[in-house]
Amino acid sequence: MWIVFGLLAALSAGVAVVLSKAGIKNIDSTLAFAIQSVLILLISWTITLVEKSASSISTIDKRTWLFLIGAGIATTLSSLFTFRALKLGEASLVSSLERVSLVFAVAFSVIFLKERLSWQVILGVLLMIGGAVMIGLSPRAID
Repeated sequence: MWIVFGLLAALSAGVAVVLSKAGIKNIDSTLAFAIQSVLILLISWTITLVEKSASSISTIDKRTWLFLIGAGIATTLSSLFTFRALKLGEASLVSSLERVSLVFAVAFSVIFLKERLSWQVILGVLLMIGGAVMIGLSPRAID
């Protein structure tokens, strides 16, 4: 089932990039992200309340809070950087380059979470790096 949700996340992210790029044409990228953040907050808390999972907030330990706060800061910075890049560059190039985050995620999961690498993951990482280099060298990216 995780594959279905992973693919839905990828589809949603692709749609979000295109809509965000269209939405930031005439406004500041930080303002655009701030507007989206309000919607993210409203939707996520609505789902949390509907699923009745908000009551377990008091059981979250200090270590988990620190991880979640750190992830929230990283997510915010990532989104701010992505919005700024979208304001300055083409959506297809920005989105492709931003997906190199997968390479960092694999590296960090091996270093910090002690996850094992398979030859398929290593090959995938190398292909992603190669793809990022190809995109970065494209004539449109250099303009």
